[in-house]
Amino acid sequence: MLVDLDAFFASVEQHDHPEWKGKPVIVGGDPDKRGVVSTASYEARQYGVHSAMPSSQAYRLCPHAIWTHGHFDRYREMSNAIMNILRDETPYVQQVSIDEAFLDVTPTKVNTEHPIQIALRIQQRVEALGVSCSIGIGTSKTVAKIASDMDKPRGLTIVYPGTEKDFLAPLPVRALSGIGPAAGAKLKQAGILTLGQLAQTPRHEIERMFGKAGSVMHIRANGGDDSGIETEDTIKSISNETSFAEALTKTEELEAAIATMASKVGRRLRKKQLKGSTLALRIRYGDRTVRSVQITLAEPTDDELEFIPKLYKMLRDVWREGMPVRLVGVGMTGFDGTPSTNDQLSLFELDETDEAESEEFSPIIAQASKRKQLLEATDSIRDKFGDMAVQFGSEMRSHKNTTGSSSKNIADYK
Repeated sequence: MLVDLDAFFASVEQHDHPEWKGKPVIVGGDPDKRGVVSTASYEARQYGVHSAMPSSQAYRLCPHAIWTHGHFDRYREMSNAIMNILRDETPYVQQVSIDEAFLDVTPTKVNTEHPIQIALRIQQRVEALGVSCSIGIGTSKTVAKIASDMDKPRGLTIVYPGTEKDFLAPLPVRALSGIGPAAGAKLKQAGILTLGQLAQTPRHEIERMFGKAGSVMHIRANGGDDSGIETEDTIKSISNETSFAEALTKTEELEAAIATMASKVGRRLRKKQLKGSTLALRIRYGDRTVRSVQITLAEPTDDELEFIPKLYKMLRDVWREGMPVRLVGVGMTGFDGTPSTNDQLSLFELDETDEAESEEFSPIIAQASKRKQLLEATDSIRDKFGDMAVQFGSEMRSHKNTTGSSSKNIADYK
C-alpha cells in the first residue's frame, strides 16, 4: 500500500485557514525571486500550476492565488500524526517523504483483515485530521505507487494479484518511478513509449541501454518488484541547501550563506545525536552548472562552529570572487565514523579535496567547551521559540536574499 497525502502543504494551509478552502493556494517561493512551487492546491492546479514549477510561471497562470512560503513545523507536526495512524495499522511502514509512506498490509494467519478495509479506515482517520490522502494497493511497491496517482484526491485504486501487467501496459514509460526525462527520451528514440512495450522488449536490450538499472526497469514494467518495506530508521545524510533571488558574487555573501546552511545542518545533527565525518559543499553558478567538493574530517563532529571554517576553505577550491552563485548547499554524512562513499547524499556529486589546516580556517571559537555551551544555548532558545528566535549575523544577512522555496525531502523532516 502507498499512502500519498493530497496536495499536503496546501491542504494543511487550507485546514488552518478555513477562509482559504475552495480557493487556489500556492505554497512556494516568491514569484519575483526565482522561487519554485512546493505544492499547489487542487483549485490552483485547475489553472495548470504544479509542484516544481517556477513561481513566476505559476503567478502568470493564477495571479489571484493565495501565496504562502509555508509553515514547515506545522507540516512536520501533521505528518507525524498521520504516520502514527499508519503505524497503528502495521509495524511495516516505510516513510519515503513528508507526505508519502509504503505499508505492508499483507494478510496473515493472525491478521486476516482485507487491505481495502485497512485503506478505508486510514482514509477516514486522516480525513478527521483535516487533510486527505489517496491510496494505491498492489502486490509490489511499484504497482502501489503508480496506483496511488491514478485517482486524486481521496482516491483508492486496487490492482488485484494477476492483473499487474494489464494495469501497467497502457501507461507511459514515465509513469514508472526511476524513469526520468533523459531515460524517457532514450526509450522514445528506441520506439518504446508505454510500459507494455517496455515489458515486451527483451530484457538484454534494455540492459544494454541502461545497464543494471535497465534490468530493474524491465522487471518493474512486467509488474515485478521484490523490494520490501524498509522499516529501519537509519539516516544516511543530513543536508540543507537554498537558492538565492540575486546571485551572490562577494566572499562575505558566500560565507554568510554557507554559515547559514551549516548552522541548520549542525542543529539537525545534534537533534538526531549524530556526528559526521564527511563534510560536503555544493555550489550552483549563475549559468546553472554545479561544482561540489567534500573532505574527510579528522574526528566526527556536530559542531558547525568547528566545521564552518573548513567549508570556507573548501569554497576556495570551487569558487573565485566575482563568480555569480545561485545556490549553496552543505551536507554531512559518515555517521559511523568512517569516511563516506555514500551515493545517497542527495545534494552532491562529489570531488575529494585535502583538508590542510591553517590558522586562517581554525574553529570560530578555539575552546571546544565554549563552543558547546554557545550551541546548547542557541539550540535551547530555538527549541522554545522557533528557529528565527536567535540568529548569528551571517544568518540574518543571507536570509533576506532567499527565494522562499523548500523541498519535501525526507531528510529535512525526520
